[in-house]
Amino acid sequence: MQKERIIGLDIFRGLALLMMMTYHFTYDLNYFGFIRVDMNHTPSFLLFRYTIISMFLMSVGVSLTLVHQNGIRWLSVCKRILQLGLASLLVTSVTYFIFPNSWIYFGILHFIFVASLLILPLLPFPKLTFILAIFILVTSASKLIDMNGVFALLQTPLHLPYHSEDLIPLVPWIAVVLLGMSLVQQNYHQKIFTSKIFTTHSIFHKILKTMGQHSLLIYLSHQLLFFGAFELYFIVFSK
Repeated sequence: MQKERIIGLDIFRGLALLMMMTYHFTYDLNYFGFIRVDMNHTPSFLLFRYTIISMFLMSVGVSLTLVHQNGIRWLSVCKRILQLGLASLLVTSVTYFIFPNSWIYFGILHFIFVASLLILPLLPFPKLTFILAIFILVTSASKLIDMNGVFALLQTPLHLPYHSEDLIPLVPWIAVVLLGMSLVQQNYHQKIFTSKIFTTHSIFHKILKTMGQHSLLIYLSHQLLFFGAFELYFIVFSK
């Protein structure tokens, strides 16, 4: 991937991270009682969350296709799956400790772990990729395909929580990954990620680029830092 690396994609991913950190900080303010807002039902927060998820998953499709566009690099696949598997296990373990009644069992990292394997066979088939993405979106919107029933069936035998802090069902979200793939397969990614909005030289863009290049580390660490800061605040100012 290194020779194909597109700085605009790093900036795009960094922007998604910044938005995600803003969302999670707002969540923490709500969790610790500084504000009161129903983030699961307020339209503006839902739209913000869906935008963030879409940006992350779009970038997953783009970056995976760039890596494997000349053939599947199995060493890269194994390394990625190992990293995502360990990261997903860490998220599940930590959230099980913090949120015993709503721990994360299939959040965005779990989703990316599974989706990264499922989409590999579609890499040589650009038309099929796009058609499948549209099919999933249409059938999901019309409720012909619904993953909620699958999770409901698994809740009792697997002792899954009724509510999870982060749940990203394969349908419809894998369609966003497929659309990201399609951008590269149709060679639209160059036009998008080399546009002026991603090539402006500024400190802000450099920060976003650095964040995008270390996205997994930032994703895993930022909430721990936020929670630690809030806990420290209460220790210092509750006396």
